[in-house]
Amino acid sequence: MTAERHLDRLRPAAARLARFTGRTLRGEWHAIVVDPVRQLARRGLSGLLLAFVAAFGVIFFHDIAQRPTGAMWVTRLGGVKADLPLWLSLLRTPVSLYVPALDLPVWAGITQLFLAFALAELTLGRSRTLAIAYATTLAGTLVARLMIAIGPGWSGLGLPAACGQVLDTGPSAAVVGLFTYLSVVRRAPVVFTLTGGSMVWESIAVPNLAGREHLIAVGSAVVLGLLHGRRAQLRALGRSLLPTRTPGPSPTAPTAPTAPTAPTAPTAPTAPTASPALPVTASATVPAPASPHPTAGRTPMTSLER
Repeated sequence: MTAERHLDRLRPAAARLARFTGRTLRGEWHAIVVDPVRQLARRGLSGLLLAFVAAFGVIFFHDIAQRPTGAMWVTRLGGVKADLPLWLSLLRTPVSLYVPALDLPVWAGITQLFLAFALAELTLGRSRTLAIAYATTLAGTLVARLMIAIGPGWSGLGLPAACGQVLDTGPSAAVVGLFTYLSVVRRAPVVFTLTGGSMVWESIAVPNLAGREHLIAVGSAVVLGLLHGRRAQLRALGRSLLPTRTPGPSPTAPTAPTAPTAPTAPTAPTAPTASPALPVTASATVPAPASPHPTAGRTPMTSLER
């Protein structure tokens, strides 16, 4: 009875886990496979331009490197080492994306490279694909130089100076960075485990320069993936961190003294204007009242009568 009770309790949890796994795999299948295939059907082979360029570039440089003179030129154009000047490493980094490691099988690397660039170009677009590939490769190169500059020690963080003469990973850091960025943006835990998890295991099993650079590429791709689609929030955060200046009273410029005005000539006096005559109406003439004089009503006397 006890075992049956435990089984009854575990069955709902197992069913929920199975449903969650099914939903996750189905969503990842649509995000990583179905959506890029639809984009490919809509855009045609032009949607795989970066993938073809990357694959043919690796094949071209691998074929040239089979000859001594060609290997010298490949190293001069795309060979990045930590003991080189920084400006020269930065100048060679874009070409190093197409320079394969000579000790690894080239055809397996070409397959991974083509798949990574194809999925990224169909999902993210060309400009963002190039930006992520270059950013992750450059991050691995710069941090590896910093580890070599630190030297051995520092709890295993530093690297010996002999690693400065080893060639960088080439296109593998870009491949790992693109797969990791896609898995973070598209929420694909299986792809993340197969790429990032394998790089962690590689760095633990074989602690060399390539493993460190792969780990740095994975970390930088995770950070870039988490920042995807948050440009407005980052701008608002940057504006909030900047010190705000309160506008003070602006100093007024001194005014130039005004020139004295010339005296004006006296004007001639104007003649007074006659006021307009008011119209006289009959009602305006009022008869004077009769005075109470005793001589009223008599005719005036002449001088002879007096």
